[in-house]
Amino acid sequence: MPVKNRFAEMHDEITEWRRDIHAHPELMFDTHRTSALVEEKLRAFGCDEVVSGIGRTGVVGVIRGRETTSGKVVGLRADMDALPIHEATGLDYASKTPGKMHACGHDGHTAMLLGAAKYLCETRNFDGTAVVIFQPAEEGGGGAKVMCDDGLMDRFGIQEVYGMHNWPGVPLGQFAIRPGPFFAATDMFEVTLNGRGGHAAKPHETIDPIVMASQMVMALQTISSRNADPTEQIVVSVTSIDSSSTAFNVIPQSVLLKGTVRTLNPEIRDLAETRFAAICAHTAQAMGGTAEVRYDRNYPVMVNHPAQTEFVADVARRVSGDCAAAPLVMGGEDFAYMLEERPGAYILVGNGDTAMVHNPEYNFSDAAIPAGCSWWAELVEQRMPV
Repeated sequence: MPVKNRFAEMHDEITEWRRDIHAHPELMFDTHRTSALVEEKLRAFGCDEVVSGIGRTGVVGVIRGRETTSGKVVGLRADMDALPIHEATGLDYASKTPGKMHACGHDGHTAMLLGAAKYLCETRNFDGTAVVIFQPAEEGGGGAKVMCDDGLMDRFGIQEVYGMHNWPGVPLGQFAIRPGPFFAATDMFEVTLNGRGGHAAKPHETIDPIVMASQMVMALQTISSRNADPTEQIVVSVTSIDSSSTAFNVIPQSVLLKGTVRTLNPEIRDLAETRFAAICAHTAQAMGGTAEVRYDRNYPVMVNHPAQTEFVADVARRVSGDCAAAPLVMGGEDFAYMLEERPGAYILVGNGDTAMVHNPEYNFSDAAIPAGCSWWAELVEQRMPV
């Protein structure tokens, strides 16, 4: 079953939706314009039920098939939020809001799921119920968890749930997936190093938090190189160093470090947090200072369920002829929370040879729309056949 002809016919219309969303990016839970657009279209398509305000600004549409005797209910999720990035594409439909940009393709995800929803409302060629989920705040806000905490799964009777993300480097319109751990757990930290400030000409009278921070940045890398099993994946990244003074001739009183720890194994996640706290405390102590550590567990590991992964890979092959084995991704994805609630799977659709996501020159490839929409629609029709 190749790309469905209906999506070739709808391509220009879906592209127009996508580019409109792209031009009006919104961050985190402040997706009011996008959510309103989604709600309006779902109602116009003829969804049997449309509910807004799930997870603050999330929108859910319910589409019942020609029959519902199977009792099956399948959830399909797309994310809606953008990133705090200045766009550098120079496109005619580039962001109209300085400092905000759809640099991860959520505009494309939303448009493709809207296209699939329109098709499913038109055809209803399935036996069961499709629930389309439009989620805010994937980029750091944990919107998936907020929607789940708001009763998403139980309220709509969702039994399985599926997600999709575009991926630069995967051939345009092709698919890739892997069972089991796929995207990493992402923990965030802040470490305040307290010393004793003073004149740069008299370092012996100070307890220098800059040197303390330098030692600590290097010591933290031993978590992966000397504490974790070398066959396990772990990334410790200090991404920001901020001093309490910006003067050339002042040794500051304190330094703030920020960063992330990424893992794919719960035991390694526990090990990393334990070793992180110990290294920070003892490195500071050894140099006469103190360390105040804030370590926040953020998104969990996103784990694809094996049976559902095999099923959607087969759907992808029906659409594009192939489904490649995806690599492990050390980035985070809050769809993990939905996969903790219900069995399901997450797949990558190729964006072609483009800038990587989270890059100011990235742009979602509209040519991927027919393949993505077809995968959503085929998933519903194959999972709940009439």
